[in-house]
Amino acid sequence: MVDEVGADATGFATGDRVYGAAIGRSVADFVLVKTPATTLWPTPEGIGDEVAGTLPVSGLTASAALAAIGLRTGDTVLIGGAAGGVGIFAVQLAKLAGARVLGTASEGTFGFLRGLGAEPVAYGPGLADRVRALAPEGITAATDLFGREAAETALALGVAPERISVVADGPAPPPGVRKTGALDAGPGALERIADAVHSGEITVPIAATFPVEQICEAVTTQAERHVHGKIVIAL
Repeated sequence: MVDEVGADATGFATGDRVYGAAIGRSVADFVLVKTPATTLWPTPEGIGDEVAGTLPVSGLTASAALAAIGLRTGDTVLIGGAAGGVGIFAVQLAKLAGARVLGTASEGTFGFLRGLGAEPVAYGPGLADRVRALAPEGITAATDLFGREAAETALALGVAPERISVVADGPAPPPGVRKTGALDAGPGALERIADAVHSGEITVPIAATFPVEQICEAVTTQAERHVHGKIVIAL
């Protein structure tokens, strides 16, 4: 909530609900933002603060990952880490773009992924064979949101490197594969995601909400990678 507006500030008013992110730089319950604010947006009516807080980093990362591979209608895309915090956005954005989505995950998340519109496939040894069985006509693009397995599998299946992206930290991607992240998302990407959430085209499952006093428990829960959806800290 905006508490005060400076004399020369524009675009915001006292009492506005807002959301945004300072990626990797801060955690605070009060913050002073200079305008024009490039990392702050008005929160659309109908979207709660918990959901809005999940959108900037994960939503923009997913958007950048798909834009880097030029995803388009008719593609069959392999998404690595599809059940993760970024994956839930990537799956739904890819479906909205008209693509068929195959998503790597553990078998315990298969039902969750099907609910998002993806065709789940177990990660691990033999992934290429399982992808071939699901899509004998082949895949045309891939994005790896965790590690390098999906990217390397896509290359082995004949996908052109420029149609593969990776976002996770780790080793350098294979030659020609594009590395990207939230800061690479195009203009208007977050507004389009928020509109899709507001209209019900994208759902944002909240796996758990922790008070800030339990932030250590929240981090531990996320690190275990068994949750289906986003983890939120409430101030």
